[in-house]
Amino acid sequence: MSEAGKRPQSVLFACTFNTVRSPMAEGIARHLFGREIYVASAGVRPGECDPFAVAAMDEIGVDIAKHKPHSFDDLDDDNFDLIVSLSPEAHHRALEYTRTSAVDVVYWPTIDPTAVQGSRDQMLDAYRNVRDGLQKRIKEALDWRPMMPVRRDDES
Repeated sequence: MSEAGKRPQSVLFACTFNTVRSPMAEGIARHLFGREIYVASAGVRPGECDPFAVAAMDEIGVDIAKHKPHSFDDLDDDNFDLIVSLSPEAHHRALEYTRTSAVDVVYWPTIDPTAVQGSRDQMLDAYRNVRDGLQKRIKEALDWRPMMPVRRDDES
């Protein structure tokens, strides 16, 4: 972020195929911030919906099943305050995409859980680790604070 403590108004999460990491990050940010921040995601290339990503996000109450993977070229809006790239390829594309604009681009190296082999549980654990890591970084980077419960006068 450009100024300490100033939350961006619009964030783009980017990865290679827009099927796992960036849709997870988009879903988490939307869940945490609602309409407070405009959030989108894109890939260098569009891929196919990933059922493990959908399952991992369902576990925390975030539905990304209707996400349609798309690329930078498909974006309707290119006015972002912050672009968070989650893969080296996406980082290079984000820098190219913003070379003539004043947009902060940050790189969060994030493992690709599709590379993990093993049992269904081992594979799902890899997606959970990515999800949990993204959630932690998003909360920190975008200065998320849980809402305080409303206290009624008759609860004294």
